Amino acid sequence: MSNTLDIKKLLVTTDFSEFSQYAFGYAIILAEKFDAELSIVHVIQPTITPSDFAWAAPPPNLSSEHDELVKQSLDRLADELIPDNIRRKTILTHGSPAREIIETGRKEKVDMIIMSTHGLGGLSHVLFGSTTEKVVRKSPCPVLTIRHPEHKFKMP
Repeated sequence: MSNTLDIKKLLVTTDFSEFSQYAFGYAIILAEKFDAELSIVHVIQPTITPSDFAWAAPPPNLSSEHDELVKQSLDRLADELIPDNIRRKTILTHGSPAREIIETGRKEKVDMIIMSTHGLGGLSHVLFGSTTEKVVRKSPCPVLTIRHPEHKFKMP
């Protein structure tokens, strides 16, 4: 094993929240330090709509229009937060957030995943678990988790 850390590709996750944007600061510092490419991923979770239970079909281009709006928002976020000297790309995917983040990391062959933790507590954590926790447990590469400084720590 080498004594040097060689990071060429980073993946930072976003759900467009203030918490996830805080992780960008760490991602930018690491990308600059290691001259690494920074991929930004957002996962659209499938939703159950009333049309799923009815005979009527949903409007035909609703999904692609939504995807295009989210992709534009993702690109705009990258433009606003990531300096021009950092190689970057945005990735929009669909599915379970933890699974999609891990799969995107594999496909992109990233050296590290950077993500915020929202700190769900109590019943929410028991029922839904934590996307960050799932990624940490199953990721094939190191995961740097960032807690927003204003978020209070609570024991579950």
